[in-house]
Amino acid sequence: MDLVIIAVAFLSGFLMLRCHMPPLVGFLIAGFGLHAAGFTSTPVIQTLADLGVTLLLFTIGLKLDVKSLLNKEIWFGATLHNVMTTALFSLCLMGFKSLGFSAFSSLALNDIVLVAFALSFSSTVFAIKALQEKGEMNATYGTLAIGVLIMQDIFAVIFLTIASGKVPGIEALLLFALPLARPLFFKLLDRVGHGEVLVLYGVFLALVAGAGFFDAVGMKADLGALLLGMMMAAHPRASEMAKSLFNLKELFLVCFFLNIGLSEQPTLQGLMIALLLLLLLPLKGLLYYVIFNGFKFRVRTSLFATLTLFNYSEFGLIVGGIAYQMGIMPGSILVAIAIAVSLSFMLAAPLNTFSHKIYGAVSSRFNDPSPERIHHNDQLIDLGDASVVIIGMGRIGSGAYDELAIEFPSKVLGIEAREDSVASHQECNRNVIHGDATDPDFWSRVTSSHHIELILLAMPNSQANTLAMEQINQLGFDGKVAAIAKYVDELEQLKALGVNEAYNIYNEAGAGFARHVKDQLL
Repeated sequence: MDLVIIAVAFLSGFLMLRCHMPPLVGFLIAGFGLHAAGFTSTPVIQTLADLGVTLLLFTIGLKLDVKSLLNKEIWFGATLHNVMTTALFSLCLMGFKSLGFSAFSSLALNDIVLVAFALSFSSTVFAIKALQEKGEMNATYGTLAIGVLIMQDIFAVIFLTIASGKVPGIEALLLFALPLARPLFFKLLDRVGHGEVLVLYGVFLALVAGAGFFDAVGMKADLGALLLGMMMAAHPRASEMAKSLFNLKELFLVCFFLNIGLSEQPTLQGLMIALLLLLLLPLKGLLYYVIFNGFKFRVRTSLFATLTLFNYSEFGLIVGGIAYQMGIMPGSILVAIAIAVSLSFMLAAPLNTFSHKIYGAVSSRFNDPSPERIHHNDQLIDLGDASVVIIGMGRIGSGAYDELAIEFPSKVLGIEAREDSVASHQECNRNVIHGDATDPDFWSRVTSSHHIELILLAMPNSQANTLAMEQINQLGFDGKVAAIAKYVDELEQLKALGVNEAYNIYNEAGAGFARHVKDQLL
């Protein structure tokens, strides 16, 4: 049976990919289709799905700047949205009850508030997947959305702890000793190499030292994975570990989306209730936009963050399951929440895929805050008098910067999406500023660009380089552009967009090595 499920999941995901839709939509459809054909979730799929979520939270922690959670737009914005959405949804559900919808007739006020609370959350799994597929994890709106999701995860853990009635025992005090193990974890990360032992060490940290330890002392396992990832984020190789776990995590998350469809039997009544719940989703999105815009983010940032969070969360299923077991929620509502979560994913997926086009269509109808009032993460960008701009200051971008700075002193500028990386480069006396070059408004925020002669697209994600090139074309830039890519088809796509020179980083690394050997030894 598992072989049939794998085959159907692959075909469905592949078809969605060919239709320029996120594969996760195909996995959801496959799950529902298989369930309708009589298949059910298996212990293996359930286990892999749980592992996928745990690894996802661990890798989020590896990339998370804890200080960002202290920003007012994160902690206050997430809290305000949760409270307002719960209140508004409760009123709407009470309205459905007063209109005579039988599914809500047996729900007391406390039960209605519980359902509304469950629907107020957005899906961490979906949002991270959508951001990764667009290569915009480090964009301003991406970090904003992730920060809100982390706060929601914290709210979820608090609720589940209270609802389960499971009070952590005295052994939970052992958690305070966990930071004492950080030096040991750091030393091990220094010595595990770059291969399969690094991957295995990441799995150990996420599942054993994090999730396993927290579960053993009566705390939520997923919170342990997240917090341990945050604890390891300061290590210089944290990003490398996250990348090493990427494919493993992606494979397990396929099982997560399959499991949603395989776990519940859609019914006509459940579908009708789910459609009612889906009608409330725009209200949730509107509150996100109003709150983000209230913090003086630009229209683009507010809209993209809203679209990233424009869905219901799998947390709704967890809350529904607990309420169902406690006898305070009918099974029809639980099924409806499961269907509503899945439908929200299917609706949000194309919205995120075509978010740039959506923004282009509606941006003229909205006005950004005045320049002096725009949030500091969205401020105008000054390129100074640079004639060479390098976009993406990872290992390749940094190497290119150092080489070009010799020939063009004081004329080279680096642009990096990660603020912590910008600070590190500036400490090394590199001229690097913070910015997201895939942002359609990026170049319009630049105060002067006429003196730029050469742009190097050195971001490790080829889709990000493609998006940046599309923005450069719209700018009407008449200088030279060079870019990197990993695969032949990506090189062809970049050249089709007008890149003057595109380089395969693997081939160039080999050629560079050969030139170095020839110069030094021959």
